[in-house]
Amino acid sequence: MPLRWKIAALAAATACLVALAVGVLVHVWTAMDIRSRAEMDATNTVYSAMEVYRRTGTPAGGAELDPAELPTALRHPAGADRRVAYDGRVEGNLGPSVWGAQRVGGPGSPVLAVRINMSPQLHDLRRLDASMAVASLVSLAAALPLAVYGAALVARRLRRVAETAARISGGDLDARNGPALGRARGRDEVTDIAATVDLMADSLGRRLRIERQFTADVAHELRTPVGGLLAATDLLPPGETEDLLRARVRDLRGLVEDLLEISRLDAGAEAPVRARVPLAAVVAEAVARTGLDTEVTARTGLDTEVTVTGSPAAEHVDHAEHAAASEPVAAAEDGVAAEHVETDPRRLERIVGNLVTNAHRHGRTPVRVTVEGLTVVVRDHGPGFPADLLLDGPRRFRTGAAERGAGHGLGLTIALGQARVLGAELRLDNAADGGAIATLRLPPPPTDTRPPHDGAEADTRRPRP
Repeated sequence: MPLRWKIAALAAATACLVALAVGVLVHVWTAMDIRSRAEMDATNTVYSAMEVYRRTGTPAGGAELDPAELPTALRHPAGADRRVAYDGRVEGNLGPSVWGAQRVGGPGSPVLAVRINMSPQLHDLRRLDASMAVASLVSLAAALPLAVYGAALVARRLRRVAETAARISGGDLDARNGPALGRARGRDEVTDIAATVDLMADSLGRRLRIERQFTADVAHELRTPVGGLLAATDLLPPGETEDLLRARVRDLRGLVEDLLEISRLDAGAEAPVRARVPLAAVVAEAVARTGLDTEVTARTGLDTEVTVTGSPAAEHVDHAEHAAASEPVAAAEDGVAAEHVETDPRRLERIVGNLVTNAHRHGRTPVRVTVEGLTVVVRDHGPGFPADLLLDGPRRFRTGAAERGAGHGLGLTIALGQARVLGAELRLDNAADGGAIATLRLPPPPTDTRPPHDGAEADTRRPRP
């Protein structure tokens, strides 16, 4: 139930309780007043009737001597005092009543009694109850729309605050509620919440900017000395030590390049260079560049399976790249229509390469890449993604569960950032039977997409950044 209806229902329930309480109090007070007046009338009437009876010997003013309907409590009054008693019997329009009685003489003398009928007053009380009920319903009917309207105003302001918080959670660190939310309606709890959300966003934005600037500065400062180290390794004599040192320096250079790429993505300085390319060919080439054994399946009408087997050794990479680039073309020549997309092939290769490398590094073989339509799916058979990664997304320098191996935690971060640049969606899931699944959905081509000039396809073999 929306908040405004909850507030309106609470206001309506409160109004009903107040109306009920007021109605009960008025009813009880009026009923007590009617009875008190009836008892006073009975006492005064008995006094007047007794004065007349003593002078004339005849009951007057509706008084009777020892009436048959006289309540038992008044049939034998003690002494000559006037007494009253309530009689709840109803006979037609007569009753309930209040009786007043007094002996005309000493003990054993007749009792002079007067009956005061309260039926008209009680009828008026019932009419008063009905009028109050109708008035309460009318007031409730008039107040309920006002309560709904007032609750809607509060709910609308809270919804704006929630939308701003959702935008901040989604990565829009410039989203703010603004001072207008408070100035237009004064300062209240909603304004305090909005101001707190804005303050939180400001603090979060400052911390992220400091972190991003630190990452960019560190990467830029390390780039030159790392390049010098890599050049210095060429001066070392050949041997096991030289190979080990060269591998470590290359790993360090790769880390610096990844940090630089992340800093550019964080700064929003990346823009795609789009070209019309065959999706299966780009994916197969990206897989080949990794030099890892991976099965690539392109589904375009008829299933065409292209298995790309790469060797980790550097001398085999070129051969794998040639095989990956040629096999999809051969498949197309065999009659299978290749799906073409309008995208940046270099960034697409970067995303697929990172996903495949992540699957081999943190998962288990076999690793399969499936291309179907505008979707690329990378599947491994390892322990799957950690729960916190699925919940919060990839984070730099955080690899998740220990069973998924070691790493810097930058591959998925870069893949996600490059997917945003392409306008694509990268979704991370775990398979029901085990293993991690990364699904990349490319955006549909624009309506005015035209093929490249002279019918030539774009060159998909681009160097890695």
